[in-house]
Amino acid sequence: MKRIILASASPRRKELLSQVGVVFEVIPSMEEEICKEKEPAKLVELLARQKAESVAAGVTGEYIVIGSDTVVTKDGEVLGKPSDKEEAFRMLYSLQGATHQVYSGVALVSCQNGEKEIRSFSVMTEVEVLPMEKQQIEGYIATGDCMDKAGAYGIQGCFAEYIKGIHGDYYNVVGLPLSRLMQELRRLL
Repeated sequence: MKRIILASASPRRKELLSQVGVVFEVIPSMEEEICKEKEPAKLVELLARQKAESVAAGVTGEYIVIGSDTVVTKDGEVLGKPSDKEEAFRMLYSLQGATHQVYSGVALVSCQNGEKEIRSFSVMTEVEVLPMEKQQIEGYIATGDCMDKAGAYGIQGCFAEYIKGIHGDYYNVVGLPLSRLMQELRRLL
């Protein structure tokens, strides 16, 4: 049986994989995220691949390493994790009252009988956020929930009250497109 390794310390990704019954171990990638790609779908795939390959380089035997990366885009601008509260406010202000896109990239590095195979894909989900007052944005930022998330929000937390709707995979917005991942994972097991 192949070891399944998640190349992420994200508590949300760990929870999602566990939710569907995957038995895995966690080896977070320490790879610095460097990518000049501007197109969001390609960007997240490349970053996911960097993470998966960096962890796979230190693993032996038969395994599948799962790397993932998520970004939020609004009007062509990529919004990663905010560096401070001011940047979080700017991001949330730009998202309120509008529709934006969430892209997650996943890369799977599989090794069987000494042969490596790499598969990657990306998924996009559209998210519509209700209009928000300045005080609501500041109140959400004060919870601290925004600082470790692309686009400065987590759909699964208290920000849920501001989500008008989504078109696409909810789990993609959380950070891991589970359905597509499981389809790909089963092909490699």
